[in-house]
Amino acid sequence: MKSFEENLSRLEELTTNIRRNDISLEDALKNFEEGIKLAKSLEKDIDKIEGKIQILMNQPVPEKEAADSKEIKPQLDLFAQTDAVTGSSGAPKEGLRQ
Repeated sequence: MKSFEENLSRLEELTTNIRRNDISLEDALKNFEEGIKLAKSLEKDIDKIEGKIQILMNQPVPEKEAADSKEIKPQLDLFAQTDAVTGSSGAPKEGLRQ
C-alpha cells in the first residue's frame, strides 16, 4: 500500500500529464480515471485523519494531569538575589555551573 504522500505525488503527476498538449485522448482518459480513483482514496485518508484529530481534540484531560497543571506557579523572583550594580548573583559556587 502506498503512502499518502506517494499517492498525492502520483495525482500531481497525472494532472500534469493530462494538461500536456501532446497526450492522446485515450491516455488522457486513462490518467483521468486513475486520478479520480486516487483523489477518492486521498479524500478517505483525509477524512480518517480529521476524525482522529477530532477524537484527540475532544478527549478530556485526565484529572491528575489537570491538577498538576494548576499547581505550577510562575517564579517571579528569579533575579531577587542579584547585585544591583553588576546584575550578577556573584561568583558561582565550586562545582556548579551557572
